[in-house]
Amino acid sequence: MAQYSIGEFSKITGLSIDTLRYYEKEQLVFSHRLDNNRRYYEESDIEWVKFILRLKETGMSIKNMKEYARLRYQGDSTIDQRMKLLTSQLDLLHDEQDKIDRHLTFLENKIQIYQKMKQDLS
Repeated sequence: MAQYSIGEFSKITGLSIDTLRYYEKEQLVFSHRLDNNRRYYEESDIEWVKFILRLKETGMSIKNMKEYARLRYQGDSTIDQRMKLLTSQLDLLHDEQDKIDRHLTFLENKIQIYQKMKQDLS
């Protein structure tokens, strides 16, 4: 099993060492420790960081990401609670999408009005 130092893990994930330490402090990511207390990461941690970054891209709050991480590390008995967090975030994204769709329709309609006005002037 591969073990990555924080520097190696930083390069692999594209996150700075400071960001990784912040994520650990916020309990979004948990490193493993060697006997000499040096932190290391494993392959599964790479996928987890990718997932956390994707949750961040969806606009999920740090509070909810921390809750999700806490539940994940507790194991499969928390699947229902994790699904609830994901469903809630999905609902928020659908609401945002509806709002954007309304804005798009508004602008498209206004542009059509101007295009018609231009044609009528020609």
